[in-house]
Amino acid sequence: MAALGMIEVYGFTTSIIVADVCAKAADVQIVAIDRNKPANAEKCAVPLLMVVKFEGTPAAVQAAHDAGVEEAKSRGLYLTSRVIAGFSPEAEWFAHLPATGRDKLRNYVTKDGKQV
Repeated sequence: MAALGMIEVYGFTTSIIVADVCAKAADVQIVAIDRNKPANAEKCAVPLLMVVKFEGTPAAVQAAHDAGVEEAKSRGLYLTSRVIAGFSPEAEWFAHLPATGRDKLRNYVTKDGKQV
């Protein structure tokens, strides 16, 4: 993986739309759509935060990121985002970790077959 993009938005539907926009804007692969219900969910505009994670070349990830952020902002449901380019291959497994409980992580297998 050359680069990783992450866009955090409010709501499940928004995350699916943003993932679609990212995938259509550039040659990236959506690697995960993670959920997070904050402790103070009742104070949020939408009580569910979602993170769309995608990977590809740095240029493709940046293009997908920009398109996805624009879409989320146009809906008023954007929270934060980040593009990480050129990080170590040892950290790649983190991008693919599912947002599940620790008991589920024991069975996680990376692309190269290593079990985490």
